Amino acid sequence: MELPLAPRINPSILAADFVNMQAELARISSADFAHVDVMDNHFVPNLTFGPQMVDRIQATSPIPLDVHLMITDPERWAPEYAEIGAASVTFHLEAASDPVGLARRLRDIGSRAGVAVKPATPVESLFEILDEFDQILVMTVEPGFGGQSFMPETMPKLESLAAEARRRGSQIWLQVDGGISDRTIEMAAAAGADTFVAGSAVYGAEDVEAAVTRLRDLARAASLEA
Repeated sequence: MELPLAPRINPSILAADFVNMQAELARISSADFAHVDVMDNHFVPNLTFGPQMVDRIQATSPIPLDVHLMITDPERWAPEYAEIGAASVTFHLEAASDPVGLARRLRDIGSRAGVAVKPATPVESLFEILDEFDQILVMTVEPGFGGQSFMPETMPKLESLAAEARRRGSQIWLQVDGGISDRTIEMAAAAGADTFVAGSAVYGAEDVEAAVTRLRDLARAASLEA
């Protein structure tokens, strides 16, 4: 599968109409990935999809899946999502006992391996193991619910990761998730993000395809100016 060029816009189906999921996925066919938030009501205080639902989403989605696991015991569950066929599987650093081992297992199955950090989690521990991952997700809200306000205080972490990636010559993707909109995407892109999760900014728009294009254009312009 040919991977898209940056910047990438990954609409979160958490903001979609669950009753009409196939139609909702079709609406974002111009996006790069469909972002699927898996929550277990333990690691975060919300409950969403499980493997069976993600399997059906995978079967009907016109674009690859970017699965974000907000769950405990990712070593047990993450490989199953890779085996389903998700193009990218991201687990939380705070929940993993062996993040490097899990990333290698996901890659062996054929998925891109991502690691996520909550707003309060430092990123310096990831510097020495940066090349073990294909993507780092910096949460720009507290994980658990959509529709929260963007936290600009997370941008220094993103800037640090971007600087370290440049120093190492790394091609790692830097993703942001939470409160991404026309107003905030430029800030995140200027800080170094190249992959953007947007829920209500896409699904809440009157023209979903135009919203995806607008976000992509704003991110591209901001990254070029940075």
